[in-house]
Amino acid sequence: MQRLVTAEAEYWGKVSGRLRHESLESGVSPAVGDWVAVTCKPGEEVIIHHLLPRQSRVSRQAAGPVTKEQLIAANVDTLLIVAALNHDFNLRRLERYVLMAWNGGVTPVVVLSKSDLCDDVHTRISQVEGIAPGIEVLAISAIEGQGKEQLEAYLKPGATVALTGSSGSGKSTLVNWMMGREVQMTQSVREGDSRGRHTTTHREMFVLPQGAVLIDTPGMRELHLWDEGEDGLSQAFGEIEELAAACKFMDCSHTKEEGCAVKAAIESGELEEKRLINFLKMQKELQYQRRKEEVASRKRTASSKPAKTRKAKHAQRVKDWEQY
Repeated sequence: MQRLVTAEAEYWGKVSGRLRHESLESGVSPAVGDWVAVTCKPGEEVIIHHLLPRQSRVSRQAAGPVTKEQLIAANVDTLLIVAALNHDFNLRRLERYVLMAWNGGVTPVVVLSKSDLCDDVHTRISQVEGIAPGIEVLAISAIEGQGKEQLEAYLKPGATVALTGSSGSGKSTLVNWMMGREVQMTQSVREGDSRGRHTTTHREMFVLPQGAVLIDTPGMRELHLWDEGEDGLSQAFGEIEELAAACKFMDCSHTKEEGCAVKAAIESGELEEKRLINFLKMQKELQYQRRKEEVASRKRTASSKPAKTRKAKHAQRVKDWEQY
């Protein structure tokens, strides 16, 4: 059973047999944020008949050894990447979240929460702007009521906004703040390392008073990337791509080749070496994931052939019989 939100009310419904069969073949089934066509008659169970094409998605590589996409939310306009300004603040992690957004065709916005715990907010904002060129960075404090007006600029009627970030970053507090009432349970973080506990354990959708739809997601300890072919790496690391155009070799790996413009930028201080290291790490991760998915796709295609086209394991060809 799935929870559905319509203009009239909320319902519980189930997928039709035909759509379930199509989902088995395509691997695509309704998820949080999807738009669906349903039949909804008084006194009868709501049936989901059709899934509308997705315009964007927020997804990652599922945990475990199997190459598989874990869809976090669909049809998201803006992804609010929440990072707390405490001991758990991590620029390299933020780079991964930004890439996840670009890969799925979603506009990322970095929200620096708990600004009341930071003595130098402007420095933190500058650091994030350095690893996320062109992306808006907001510093907020729900406790002190700072930054709500900036957030509400993204909460326009009809817009879909999703929250993501590490456990303890303040997502649940942010949901309550935007809703204007307590709808999500909150917990304090550990004082020793500022790590949070999983308050939100499942994805949940809220209709905000402003008219936007908000999708809250569980905190992530690890983020393994999933490539949607949206050229997200070039968008997330645009300055490295621009520098690479001036490299002596077109296939420069930016590690030890002569005439590497990227390495030269690091030596001159124009580019931070840690940013290049993270770029190369994520590039390698996406290439590895892409190769695994290609292998898995070929296996799925081979196993999905109609039974009548498969050759029986111990069958002999007709010509073999005709020889006797």
